[in-house]
Amino acid sequence: MRLVSTLTGASLTGMMLALSTPASAAVDAKLLEMLRANGSINQAQYNELQGDLAKETKEKADQKAQSERMSSFEQKVAWAAKTQIKGDVRLRYEDVNVDNPNSRSGNQDRERVRARVGFYSEINPQVDAGVRVATGSSADARSTNQSLDNYFEKKSLWLDLAYLDWHPTALPNLHLIGGKMLQPWVSMGDIIWDSDINPEGVAVTYKTNLGPAEVFGSAGHYNLKDNVDGDGVQYKHDAQLYHGQLGTKFNVADTVKMTVGGSLYAYDNDEESAALRSLGNTTDQFNLVEGFGQVDFTGFAIPLSAYGQYVKNTQSTDGKDIGWLAGLKSKLGAWSLDYNYRDVQRNAVVSLFTDSDFGNGFTGSRGHKFKVGYEIDKNFALGATYLMAKTDYSNLPNSDADVDTLQVDLEAKF
Repeated sequence: MRLVSTLTGASLTGMMLALSTPASAAVDAKLLEMLRANGSINQAQYNELQGDLAKETKEKADQKAQSERMSSFEQKVAWAAKTQIKGDVRLRYEDVNVDNPNSRSGNQDRERVRARVGFYSEINPQVDAGVRVATGSSADARSTNQSLDNYFEKKSLWLDLAYLDWHPTALPNLHLIGGKMLQPWVSMGDIIWDSDINPEGVAVTYKTNLGPAEVFGSAGHYNLKDNVDGDGVQYKHDAQLYHGQLGTKFNVADTVKMTVGGSLYAYDNDEESAALRSLGNTTDQFNLVEGFGQVDFTGFAIPLSAYGQYVKNTQSTDGKDIGWLAGLKSKLGAWSLDYNYRDVQRNAVVSLFTDSDFGNGFTGSRGHKFKVGYEIDKNFALGATYLMAKTDYSNLPNSDADVDTLQVDLEAKF
């Protein structure tokens, strides 16, 4: 009030305009000097206003610096907002009973644990990256289980996934993937691929709608063993796998959906790989042709799906070259049920990659697989699997056996 009373009407109007306009500190200081020069304010008033101006200028400078610091910090941690951490912990009781008239070899009764944790980040709107580590008693591609034994020793961790996924915005639903990746193909069963296997190489996947149907496909190249024949480091000396798949999903009726497709898994330089002649296989020549399908019935009181796969190794010459699987599954509330029967001849698939639990992971096996699950709470479930396999080879060469396996799982996901 003291300052206002000493100013003329013109100078008061000028100061109000100056203070209400977002001018720079330099302009405010110049205006203050003009007011003092023309006698609109005395020295005391000038000193008071100059102090207020200096204080306001400092506050604005502090706010700007804080804003710049926050902006820099936000940029540095922006990746965290686009990164997901996902994993699971599974406790398992497993009993394996090999009923062979000549031996009890292969029987096991054990407690096991599986732990996996992965980091999945959006690098930019077109590129994602994923890295996951998992337990495992060895580097076996078919298992991330670790048995609880050896006097509380520490358990090993292995690199389970490490990939880049480029999905250009110009081509929606196209994914170019490289590294150690999740299986890029669709599987309707596990007689060709154990679910724990994560292939290594490069792959492309794509899906699109053609009228009422969705068409999906994938292709890839994977290196199995470098310089497998010992004759050179070029690709032509590596054991390799090529894959191609094409399928479609469509509605047969309002309450019936169908998925059908076919796959080719072609191996190169496999005749040089002793690792592919194991666990039942007697051939080292593989060219797997697969057909698969699933029918989903959603109109029943209990939803039901029927699924299956058929595979033939066109390179086998001993007549033991066919494998097939057929099953039914359903989910009602917290319960899930799954049953399938399979018959996998000795050289129908690569035994190194087939389901490791059925028949102890050997080809030349046939039988039943039952699964039941119950979701106790969100992301927390109890499950049981029972496998009844009759194998021609089991753990004993040239000796058939019945291999019955019980697995009881308690699993938490996060």
